[in-house]
Amino acid sequence: MRHIIPVCVLGGLVFFAACKTVPVTGRKQLNLVPNSIITTMSFSAYDSVVKASPTLSPYDHRAQMVTKAGTRIQKAVEVYMQQNNMSKDLKNFKWEFNTIDENTVNAWCMPGGKVVVYTGLLPISQTEEGLAVVMGHEIAHAIARHGNERMSQGLLVGLGGMVLEEALKEKKQETQLVFLGLYMIGSNLAFSLPNSRMQESEADKLGLIFMSMAGYNPEEAIPFWQRMAANNDGVSLPEFLSTHPSDETRIKNLSVLIPEIKQKYYKP
Repeated sequence: MRHIIPVCVLGGLVFFAACKTVPVTGRKQLNLVPNSIITTMSFSAYDSVVKASPTLSPYDHRAQMVTKAGTRIQKAVEVYMQQNNMSKDLKNFKWEFNTIDENTVNAWCMPGGKVVVYTGLLPISQTEEGLAVVMGHEIAHAIARHGNERMSQGLLVGLGGMVLEEALKEKKQETQLVFLGLYMIGSNLAFSLPNSRMQESEADKLGLIFMSMAGYNPEEAIPFWQRMAANNDGVSLPEFLSTHPSDETRIKNLSVLIPEIKQKYYKP
C-alpha cells in the first residue's frame, strides 16, 4: 500500500504536465505525444493511403473543387491562428488535399493538415459551400489536436500506461496501431464516448468559424447535415452509444451557433 500513493502522485503530475489547451475553445486536453512525432506518423500513413487508393488527378474538376475549398479554409485557419497568437501550433503542418474515387460518404484530416475527401461525399455536399462544411469540420479536428488527444488516451489504455519514451522505442508496432485507431472506441465506453462527442461538437463550432472566415455561408451547415441524416435513412445508434451527436442534436446546436458566428466571422 505504501507504493500506491507515490505512483498516483506521479501519474497526476504526468497528467497535468501533459495537459494542453485546445485552440479557440480553451478546453484542457491530454497530449502525451509530441506534435513532431504524431505528424511524422501522420504523413507516412497519409502517403500510404493515397498511393494505395484510386486518387483523382489534380486536373479532375472534382479534385479541383476539393483543393479550392480546402485551400480557402487553410488560409482562413492561418489568419485566425495568427490573429490569436497561435501560429506556432501550425509549425508542423504541411497541408495537402486529395480526392479518392470511392463511393464512400466520408472525409478526414490527419494531424498536420493532410486531408482526404471521398467522391461518395460529393452528391451529399452538392456544392462547394456544402463541401466547405465538412472540410471545415475535419480540419478543425486537426487544429484542435483531437488526434493527439485520442492517441494519448489510446496509449494509456492500449499500452498499459507505459512510459511514453519506452512505448515509442520498444512498442513501435503497437504504437502504430494506436495511431491507425485514432477514431476507435476505447475499452471504456463511459470514458471514451463522451470525450468523442465533445470533440465532435468542438469541431462543429470551429469548422463554422473557419468556413465563415473563408467566405462560405455557415448557414449551409444546416441543409448539409439534414442531407447527411436523410442519407442515413434515419438509422443511427442511440446517442449515448454513439461517438457523434445525433443528427437532431447536431442540427439544433448548429442552429444556435450560426447567427453569432455568421455575424462575427462571415465575410462573403
